[in-house]
Amino acid sequence: MNIEQVRSLFPITKEVIYLNSASQAPLNTRVYDRLQDHLKTELNPLEKKAFLRENVRVLLSKILGGSPEEYALVTSTGVGIGIVAQGLNLKKGDNIVIPEREHWNNTFPWLQLEKKGVEIRFAKINEDNSIYPEAIEKLVDYKTRVVAIAAVRFNSGFRPALQAIGKIAHHKGALFVVDVAQAAGMIPIDIEMDQIDVMAGCGFKWLLGMHGTGFLYVSKRAQKIIDPVLPGMFAAETRHDELSYYDNSRKYETGTIAYSLFNAWSAGLELLLELGVKNIYEKALENTDLIIEGLQEQGYQLQTPIKEREERTAIVHFNAGSLDATKNLYQKLTEAKVLTTLQGENIRVSPNFFTTKVEIDTFLGLL
Repeated sequence: MNIEQVRSLFPITKEVIYLNSASQAPLNTRVYDRLQDHLKTELNPLEKKAFLRENVRVLLSKILGGSPEEYALVTSTGVGIGIVAQGLNLKKGDNIVIPEREHWNNTFPWLQLEKKGVEIRFAKINEDNSIYPEAIEKLVDYKTRVVAIAAVRFNSGFRPALQAIGKIAHHKGALFVVDVAQAAGMIPIDIEMDQIDVMAGCGFKWLLGMHGTGFLYVSKRAQKIIDPVLPGMFAAETRHDELSYYDNSRKYETGTIAYSLFNAWSAGLELLLELGVKNIYEKALENTDLIIEGLQEQGYQLQTPIKEREERTAIVHFNAGSLDATKNLYQKLTEAKVLTTLQGENIRVSPNFFTTKVEIDTFLGLL
């Protein structure tokens, strides 16, 4: 599939320069068409077919690794991590290690456990917004039950060394929990090599779905120690007056989800498989090579670590030196129909595989 064919799937590319995939993937026509097909069956139930949750689990396992039985369908990253935080039954004296300034979906579920006496330890990030395994290792001991981290940090685009951090967690017997909201579908993920026990993510960013779709991966090892906390009819065998959980990650599912959205999402996952995440990642680095070089030439202040290429992703943060100047620049870009995100004191730029060099040149020219 060439770039023209790819861009034809994203109508937004005819209207604006879309550099905002870290916020939300623009709707593509395959997902839209799948959604419309589903809605038509709601108009005429005679044509309606049962939604097969297994189809989405299979697609997720092909993209992210693991087996379909290790995936539960949930509505968001926060819901997935929240299920794990409550299901671990942690107690006073236990501790959890997290880098500071993580996304709220990977802090609030753990901070809520402080009322049980669980200690939350925040690892310091470096001045350039990177974080290295050593900072986490200093805080991990034999009372650490969880090491939690984002595979890509939302506020810098930094990609931490998951494999090294996973080894640190397992050396002390802790679970390794990874928030992949800003990673899944954009960077290659190797569950086994990175020693990931639990992984939660959403569908509406790099996985080309819509809000209300998400997943929770729980390895076979972790399933033995994480209890279900909100069991519904899809978590167990449908026996009357008896609760017999499924012997896999389905036990973390609850009741009915938005089948229309999940069914449509499957078309986005199929597109990712067609394109290949490895190819998408290579394109991400090509795009950000151009953006970083252009920003440096013009003297803008980068807030994304760029020292090591393998630590980079499709996300670049920068500012214009002051909050007012940055806000004015963001407004200028928006008026020129270049969509980015104003996040805190920085502008976040997140191109995708449908972004062209001409669009990046236009963005840089506006600066």
